[in-house]
Amino acid sequence: MVGLCLGEEHFIQGGIAQDLGSDGRKRLTYRPIYVETGVIPQANGSARVRLGKTDVISSVKAELGKPSSLQPDKGKGKGGEELSTELSVALQHCLLGAKSLKVELASLSNTGIPRVHVAAGALGDEQPEVDISEEEFLQFDTSNIPVIVTLTKVGRHYIVDAISEEEFQMSSTVSISVNRKGHICGLTKRGGAGLDPSIILGMMPVVEHVSEQLINKLDSEIAAAEAGEEES
Repeated sequence: MVGLCLGEEHFIQGGIAQDLGSDGRKRLTYRPIYVETGVIPQANGSARVRLGKTDVISSVKAELGKPSSLQPDKGKGKGGEELSTELSVALQHCLLGAKSLKVELASLSNTGIPRVHVAAGALGDEQPEVDISEEEFLQFDTSNIPVIVTLTKVGRHYIVDAISEEEFQMSSTVSISVNRKGHICGLTKRGGAGLDPSIILGMMPVVEHVSEQLINKLDSEIAAAEAGEEES
């Protein structure tokens, strides 16, 4: 984007210092979040999440496959091939193996895996019979999936859900993933300015408060979206 003039920079920083963002929000308030589920009929679960000008669609597709002999009770998964290198690395560092994007929470909540019944063959050398139900489904447990709260430092203050003009003035950004129990699942930082560890520790109560509000909002939006999907 085009650089801001000095007056615009002072205006934005002054507003944030007074707990007023350039678009009228408070420092720790998100823009409206909109969630739709079941947007891809061919998928086992899908969701569309909109936040500001960001519009993301995610889907989950289940296939019947052969598990590893070392983990016979666990299937295989794949994904993330189309993510950019920067995003992949950031998510890897932040999530430490956990799934926590808002859109993934919504799409997994919407996912129904057809129940599979396997019956052994009558003879030892016969292939087992596999019956895939079209009416019975297993739902994912998404209760422990964390969300990522990103705090952007502008001037001396941190804000959530920064817009482009505010990001242009950031000195550092910290992304922290938190589950609904308030447990920290991962952390990553970008930006040139260093952070004292005591500052990060001091941010934890704020992150827990913001993440609780975000999770409650997502739960409400997902429930409303799924209720609307059932009625249609």
